[in-house]
Amino acid sequence: MDETQMNRLISSVYQELLPGFRIESVDPHNPVEVHHVPQPWQLLGTGNYAAVVYHPDYPDQVVKIYAPGRPGFLEEVEVYHRLGSHRAFSECLYASDAFLVLKRLHGVTLYDCMHLGLRIPKQVIQDIDQALDYARGRGLYPHDVHGRNVMMHKGRGLVVDVSDFLDEETCSKWNNLKKAYYWLYRPFFSPFGLRVPYFVLDIVRRSYRLLCRLASRYLQIRRPRLRRH
Repeated sequence: MDETQMNRLISSVYQELLPGFRIESVDPHNPVEVHHVPQPWQLLGTGNYAAVVYHPDYPDQVVKIYAPGRPGFLEEVEVYHRLGSHRAFSECLYASDAFLVLKRLHGVTLYDCMHLGLRIPKQVIQDIDQALDYARGRGLYPHDVHGRNVMMHKGRGLVVDVSDFLDEETCSKWNNLKKAYYWLYRPFFSPFGLRVPYFVLDIVRRSYRLLCRLASRYLQIRRPRLRRH
């Protein structure tokens, strides 16, 4: 994208998108709710803190808009600054006023692959592993990497959401997803192209989050007791 096109896109964001865009974050543990998207902008996806939209005239760029009162904007800008250019990650082309213009990554999330019964080759998992190692080498801490935040495109793996990569807290989501891939998906789902309904995937997602919260609370309770001994 040249400078003239970028200026036109940014102008459209300020003049057409932002004045009529309505976004709300009801629960930080669930995706934001988008109540209105001005035409001709289209909603591409939602996360816990932000929504992603695109303009049909600029199919290779997306705009990520943070919900009012939600943190993470400045941190995400810093993450993209550290990442630089890498085939498995997007790039930040512009950032201001709680929105980012990003290079669009095309593909299907692994979450949707399970629903559609699409085969996920091992190369996808290996690509994502290598990309996360690259991020660590840039002083980042891959965090919150799960089935909705990684994609497959032409048999290669991509990492979609890097907004929490400054969070130094240990996160096991990607390792748990890999275990499920090798222990469950490859022997039972992949050979038969089984499709998993969204409501089942959502039950698994919510159950996993609940177990993680319970485990975290248990460890918090146990730590003081262990210190006494």
